[in-house]
Amino acid sequence: MGQKKDLTGSEKSKIVRYLAEGCSSLKIAKLLKHDHRTIKRFIQNSQQGRKKRVEKPRRKITAHELRKVKRAAAKMPLATSLAIFQSCSITGVPKSTRCAILRDMAKVRKAERRPPLNKTHKLKRQDWAKKYLKTDFSKVLWTDEMRVSLDGPDGWARGWIGKGQRAPVRLRRQQGGGGVLVWAGIIKDELVGPFRVEDGVKLNSQSYCQFLEDTFFKQWYRKKSASFKKNMIFMQDNAPSHASKYSTAWLARKGIKEEKLMTWPHCSPDLNPIENLWSIIKCEIYKEAKQYTSLNSVWEAVVAAARNVDGEQIKTLTESMDGRLLSVLAKKGGYIGR
Repeated sequence: MGQKKDLTGSEKSKIVRYLAEGCSSLKIAKLLKHDHRTIKRFIQNSQQGRKKRVEKPRRKITAHELRKVKRAAAKMPLATSLAIFQSCSITGVPKSTRCAILRDMAKVRKAERRPPLNKTHKLKRQDWAKKYLKTDFSKVLWTDEMRVSLDGPDGWARGWIGKGQRAPVRLRRQQGGGGVLVWAGIIKDELVGPFRVEDGVKLNSQSYCQFLEDTFFKQWYRKKSASFKKNMIFMQDNAPSHASKYSTAWLARKGIKEEKLMTWPHCSPDLNPIENLWSIIKCEIYKEAKQYTSLNSVWEAVVAAARNVDGEQIKTLTESMDGRLLSVLAKKGGYIGR
């Protein structure tokens, strides 16, 4: 009888049935005309089953170390479990144990997109809303900067892929590719700009004022009538280059001072309607997970998307200010939906 190493599925079923009938391994080998050693090996492997996992002894955490981990987790939001334990000088703890310990005292979350509002912030937002409650917002120029990259915000490259189709390949850049800084304004139903900040220029007080001189003032503001300039209110946020003494004095020399320069509460991007314009433009330039190969190409996309924003859309944004102010007062200075 020749030795056969492999058993078919039907032969294995027969072996199990013969064993249930009380046949010995030797008799089964004769019935199936297989080598006895092959039959015995199959029976032994079947009876042995899967080996149990040997649990390695885990590093025990003392109550004192546990308190240190809890304090470190509170001081280091968004840190990894390894970084938290290393800051406590606790070594030799596997990742599974670290995560199990942290799950009892923390939760994995994403970073908040909005800065937290303290009591002072909320009071100033309420004061601001009361101050401008009777303002004619059709005369306010809302301004802001936006940075656009070649690949768009993280997490935007998602969408439906048909069955049987492969997802498109995304470009991967070792250095990110940089981005373009864009400035624009909206007033009533009109879009001012967008204007591109020169690549490599960091906006400090001097460069910000020079940028406004070369773009906003020379290309748009000086074409307006005297009555328009007299009534227009200029809004900008509290970025250091905007709110500095240098920038404030420079704008005053341009006639934008006192009541013509809107005061702005800290941590209040939700109150600026131009933020919604940025969302409209970004959704357009990054639709279908589009990527760009150069800074000029993404800038051209921004210009094209801005050109497609009509006056009615802008008017809807600027006319939303009365409702935003009422929402701020209703929420006692808290964040509002945009």
